Amino acid sequence: MQITKAQDKELIVGLDVGTSKTCALIGEVLPDDKINILGVGLHPSRGMDKGGVNDLDLVVRSIQRALDQAELMADSHIASVYLSISGRHIACQNENGMVSVNDEEVTQEDVHNVIHTASSIKLPYERRILHVFPQEYAIDIQEGIRSPIGMSGMRMEAKVHMVTCANDMAKNIVKSVERCKLKVNDLVFSAIASADAVLTEDEKDLGVCLIDIGGGTSDIVIYVDGILRHSAVLPIAGNQVTNDIAKIFRTSLTHAEQIKVQSASALSSLVHQDEMIEVPSVGGRPSRSMSRHTLAEVVEPRYEELFEFVHKEMQKSGFANQIAAGIVLTGGTASVTGIIDVAEACFGMPVRIGVPLNIQGMTEFINEPNYATAVGLLKYGAKRLAEHKEEPIPKEGMLHWVSKAKSWFKGEF
Repeated sequence: MQITKAQDKELIVGLDVGTSKTCALIGEVLPDDKINILGVGLHPSRGMDKGGVNDLDLVVRSIQRALDQAELMADSHIASVYLSISGRHIACQNENGMVSVNDEEVTQEDVHNVIHTASSIKLPYERRILHVFPQEYAIDIQEGIRSPIGMSGMRMEAKVHMVTCANDMAKNIVKSVERCKLKVNDLVFSAIASADAVLTEDEKDLGVCLIDIGGGTSDIVIYVDGILRHSAVLPIAGNQVTNDIAKIFRTSLTHAEQIKVQSASALSSLVHQDEMIEVPSVGGRPSRSMSRHTLAEVVEPRYEELFEFVHKEMQKSGFANQIAAGIVLTGGTASVTGIIDVAEACFGMPVRIGVPLNIQGMTEFINEPNYATAVGLLKYGAKRLAEHKEEPIPKEGMLHWVSKAKSWFKGEF
């Protein structure tokens, strides 16, 4: 939460440190629950590989430059952020827990206890819990309960979806932010944030699969009946496309990325044979004219390969036949021409591009798929802010709460 110098308003900051870009957004929550974007900072990421830190100093510089841009635009000083995390180390699992109900009526304490029981599994020392999402509850013989508080019964069960991560990977990304003299309010799996930004409640209820295609990894989340059922990270994403272009067209990675963004098509049949593009050479050689159709023939197999991996993950989840609302593509690599056509052919279901919803302010800057995670972090932070306001902590219970929170974060997070 921040306070602007000029307007004295409570603000929320989202920081998305990806493989290809670092994005900082400053926003305020409006009375209608929309997010008003006041500041945007964007800088190419350096020192990141497939969601992990491989050069701490370079990552710190990328973060600082993105933050400086956002602060200048919003006329504010940032003190804390909600931070995204992704990478191949992210894993998910569904777990169950059971407790006895006190006084034969479910209380909030019972709910906390059953969720804690469900998530109290033994993890390897090098891993920690990132998120625990309740899916549904059962009281005695009644199943499929969404909100059990106040209901009568003797025994309550809970199903939860857990997202875990590598402890060292999480520590390194947090350390990068702390070296910029910032506090990390919460660490959020990037696909969860993107889902908050681009999916509608109707889609979640019907069943939907979100594919967030970044530079280093592609993140997947599946919702059915409004509940998060499955999440995963795949090691194939936009950088593979960029590398293929660089090698085949014999150009630098920087120019290959520009060519991908500006000229690539995921479907070669959409490109005329006579369309040409300028391709910069390396080593001081002159630029060359190359066929855009050839470019599409390089790009198309990579997207087909990605969607084949996703389709296998959907089958593995057990929810592939329950995705009635179809597929939503987001992330920076989802903007390429023809990607919807390729995806619909691969999945045999409707596909759309996901852009941030229910936002205002600087929408001309961020109404694009590559801002989905950063906007989702703002929405995640807004929910946490609302929860804290709804549940004030009595002064006499503050020390106990702080002690409990420290214990929780050490043991679970």
